[in-house]
This record gives sequence, structure tokens and C-alpha cells, in this order.
Amino acid sequence: MKIVVLNGSPKGDVSVTMRYVAYIQKHYPQHELKVLNIAHQINGIEKNEQEFTRILDEIHSADGVLWAFPLYIFVVIAQYKRFIELIFERNAQAAFKGKYAAVLTTSIHFSDHTAVNYMQGICDDLEMRYVDAFTPHMQDLTLDDGRQALLQFAQHYFTAIEQQHPTLRRFAPLTHSSVHYSPATAPAKLDLLGKRAVVIADSLQNPNLRAMVDGFRNCFVQPPELFCLEDIDIKGGCLGCLQCGYNYECAYTGKDGFIDFFNTHIITADILVFAGAMKDRYLSFAWKRFFDRSFFNTHTPVLQGKQLGFIISGPLAQNQNLAEVFDIYTQWQMATLVGFATDEAPTSAGIDAQLYALACNLTDYSALQYHKPKTFLGVGGWKIFRDEIWGELRFPFVADHKAYKRLGIYRDFPQRNIKSRVGISVLLTMAKVKVIRDSIYKGTMKDNMVEYLDKILDNPNL
Repeated sequence: MKIVVLNGSPKGDVSVTMRYVAYIQKHYPQHELKVLNIAHQINGIEKNEQEFTRILDEIHSADGVLWAFPLYIFVVIAQYKRFIELIFERNAQAAFKGKYAAVLTTSIHFSDHTAVNYMQGICDDLEMRYVDAFTPHMQDLTLDDGRQALLQFAQHYFTAIEQQHPTLRRFAPLTHSSVHYSPATAPAKLDLLGKRAVVIADSLQNPNLRAMVDGFRNCFVQPPELFCLEDIDIKGGCLGCLQCGYNYECAYTGKDGFIDFFNTHIITADILVFAGAMKDRYLSFAWKRFFDRSFFNTHTPVLQGKQLGFIISGPLAQNQNLAEVFDIYTQWQMATLVGFATDEAPTSAGIDAQLYALACNLTDYSALQYHKPKTFLGVGGWKIFRDEIWGELRFPFVADHKAYKRLGIYRDFPQRNIKSRVGISVLLTMAKVKVIRDSIYKGTMKDNMVEYLDKILDNPNL
């Protein structure tokens, strides 16, 4: 049986993910795993129609397609995303229709679920027969359990193809029939009170997106600055080289204008609004490249305290995975997600109301310097980064380790809270005595849970 492996690593064959593929091939030599280096060779694939057609021919002749990639900023790397866009732009869906598909993505488990959701959605849109996803930690191949699970995943995938198993579709097709939006005058112009607001759009070729950006900016006495990604000198996507790990020095430093743009206009803003039109189940390749290239800051949050909003043309309500991606992104950056405005409302007046509400909330939150508490998405994500950078990833990510010490990210290790550990040890010892245990669990537990909070309420200075 022939399986085409679409490699989403910008490093081509020199990839952790491809080692997992190689391990499958080693143990199932009766099957051919044909690796095509998509992300690494995307420029040639896009420019050379014959190369794109050759890839389609390989897929036509295959029994299955394995989408294999390292996780890059919540989904796939921009170069891989561009290939997915080309499939739809060039009406090449027929090559994928009916093929058995699976996903293999390596990471440290930070938001790997959103990458799987994205790729399963793409497979559903291509009318593929999606079997399953395998999401190992990048080091799981060194573990007995990790290797066993990988081979079990592969066997299940091969069996599904050989026996023509039925598969389940999870994501319905996205539909969008928005009104032609024409902005009205804002009810009252808002004052930014000296705060710097910046709007970044990928492109303003989409009429509704352009109108929404104009409508949003017209909500203010002094319209926020506007920048388009298509006007920024960006030579290419992230290379996955990790050169930035030591001191944030990117391989592109001095070679294009992205880093200067980011440091001059993104870092210095108080309010950031990202505007884009949905393309497949994300935004555009240009936006994905923006987020990937901002990884020159590695895993260090650089948008702390900023208020973030999103203006999106497209059916965001049908694509909650994308909304969650931006929620996680904002919490990872220690910023505040204020909200989304889209062109899904049935009237221009409804879109006006969304844009004005977003503008009001951004202004108010910025004036208050409000910072939302993290949800599970932020708390869980930051515990992953804390542990990984403290441990195995301290090298090569030396810059992160220094920043995490400076930002106090390591302070919440529970073993460092000596007072809590001593107190809990005493309580555990006391609870072994049934009389004391009963008096706590059946008597004072509820009062004890709020006692320390009541002290705060009773303190006139707090």
C-alpha cells in the first residue's frame, strides 16, 4: 500500500516529525511511505505548476495521505498553510476526495488540539476519509510506550484503509453569505486618552474587511494607526532553525523589515486590533506568517498588559477552533482578549454595533489597565511552558529561561511554597486521627474554605 506523507516541517528531512514517520516505515516495510517535503519546498511548489501537478499525481495514486507536521503557533506553519490554500485556489480538491487521511503532529502539547481540529476540518472540507490523529510529545519516540502507541496508531490507519472502514465527519462545511457592509457614522466618537491604538490587516482587498476597518477606525476622535502586512518587507516564513533561542536573534535579522516593524509598532501599542478575512479554517497565509515570524521572541510574552481585538470577515461563529486559537494566543502573551467583531450580522447596522462595542470595550479596558484572569487555556498553557523551559528546553531556549526568571514564571512551582507545604503536612497528619478528621470534614470545612477571604473583606485597607 502507498501512503503519501505531506511533510509540513520547514526543515525538510531534518525533522523530528519525520523521525516518527521513519519509525513507522521501519516497522511496516510492506507499505511505501512516500515523503513529499511540502513546507520546505513551498516556493517552488507555488511557482512551478508542474511541481504542484506532480504532487497531485502522487496523491491520486496513493491509498492514503498522512499530514505530518510539527506544531507551529497553534496550527501548522505558514508554508504548509499556503499549500492548503493552493489546493482550494487551484480547484485541486478532487485529488484528495475519498482518500483515507490521518494526522501526525509533534510538539510539547501546547495547543496541539487546535492543530488537530484545524487539520481535521481541512480533511472534511476536502471530503477525505479522516481516520485519526497522533499527537506525541517530540521526545516520545525515546519511550517504550511512545513507540508502541505510534505503531498501534499506524496499524489502525493501515487497517482502516485495507478494510475500507467507514469514517466520521466532524466539521460541517463553512458557509458565509454576509451583507455588503456599508459603515454608518459612530454614535459618539471615542477618545483614546493618550493610548496608542494600532490596527493591522493582512490585506484590504476584501471589500467587507476594508469597510469594517474603516468603520472601526471612525469610532475614534483620532483614528488608530493602520498597517497592512502586504506593505511590510517580509522575505519569508519561519525556518524552524531555533537561532533565536539564545538571545532572540532571528536568522532574518537585518535581512527584512519584519522585526523592526514588530518592535516599533506592535510592542509599543496599548491597543492592538488584528483584522483579516477567513481563508479555509484560519485567516490568510500572510497572518500565519506574521505569527510564525513573531516567534523570534520565542516563548517569551511580549504583549503583556495590551488589549487585543479581532475584526474578521467570515463565519467565525461556525469556526470556534479559530476563536479558541486567538484566545490561547492572547493568554499566552499575557494580554487581554477584548472580543471579536465580524460581518456575520444580517445588516450593516448590526455590524456597526459590533464594531462600536469592540471600540468601547478596548478603550475602557485600556483606560482601566484591566487584565483578565487566565482561564484553563492560559493557566494550563503556561504550566507547560514553565516546566519545559525549566527542564529539557532550557537549552536551546536560553533567552526564555532568563526571561522566565525575570518575570517570576518559575515562582509558582508548588514545591517552592514552603509555608503551604508545612501547613498541608500538618493537616494530613492530623487527619489520620478519626476524631479530628470528622471535626474538619463534617464540621468546619465550609467555614475554613472562606475564612481567609473573610479576613480580606473585613480589612478596611483592602
